[in-house]
Amino acid sequence: MKILIAEEEFALYADLLRTQTGLQFHGGSDVERLVESARECPVWLGEPDLMAELLRRGCKPDWMQSTWAGITPLLAADLPQDYRLTRAVGIFGQVMAEYVLTYLLAHQRQLFSRAAAQAEKRWDNRLPRSLEGKRVLIVGSGDIGQSVAGFLEPFGVELHGIAREPRPLEPFERVFGMEALAEQVAWADCVVNLLPDTPATRDIYDAATFACMRPTALFINAGRGVAVVEHDLVAALQAGQLAAAVIDVCREEPLPAWHPFWNAPNLLITGHSSAPTLPSAMARLFVDNLIHYQAGEPLRGQVNFERGY
Repeated sequence: MKILIAEEEFALYADLLRTQTGLQFHGGSDVERLVESARECPVWLGEPDLMAELLRRGCKPDWMQSTWAGITPLLAADLPQDYRLTRAVGIFGQVMAEYVLTYLLAHQRQLFSRAAAQAEKRWDNRLPRSLEGKRVLIVGSGDIGQSVAGFLEPFGVELHGIAREPRPLEPFERVFGMEALAEQVAWADCVVNLLPDTPATRDIYDAATFACMRPTALFINAGRGVAVVEHDLVAALQAGQLAAAVIDVCREEPLPAWHPFWNAPNLLITGHSSAPTLPSAMARLFVDNLIHYQAGEPLRGQVNFERGY
């Protein structure tokens, strides 16, 4: 079987997959060179932005495996949807949990203000706050959200989740529907957004939502930039409606020099680095899905195009 690998790290992925017999690998990251191979390959593995360009050139697979959790470039209105698409699932939980935990602890331990105090040669002996008993709201309680909650649970935090609809879900104490967002951000000491980009999740963090937050709360956005009305977040930080924000994803990336996030008080930008794809884990997921594909069985992470994930 011919496999197209549309990836900057083509050579690494090809090497990781060579243990599978009967596979021929074609690929790289140059769209012009990929087009000819793409027409001959029924299965594609790679970055959604590269594969979207191949679709625009009239190529189309039978099955496409994204190496990203997000598949927004492939949902564009001008692209076909009559093929199987799977997104990367089950491989980002730990790295995302490490990211969230890093900034939760930094917030509780006042890491950044202590670094500033040191630069000013000012002794800062304020007592830190523990994570135990803190209220954490994870907005987007799917595969990644559940994993993040599982890593946070041993620290003694109270865990609530937001999903499309309320349902029991371990290890959350309660999972609410999207209609409870305002009420739940008012409850939380930390709000973690992990939602995908869908029409229902855009602009949900606006002035009204930020006005509900606790003045001591931390907001972390590691989902999608379009979920946040960016000027409203800056205004909320300036007004002290929340204590701090950690922003990994923005509407425009890289963030332009004129953007107000650069000078917003108590806002840290982490440059879309929260949960990188680990090629070894991605290769294992692809092989597992390939076995199911060849057997005509359901695939892990298959996308519902109407839903957008």
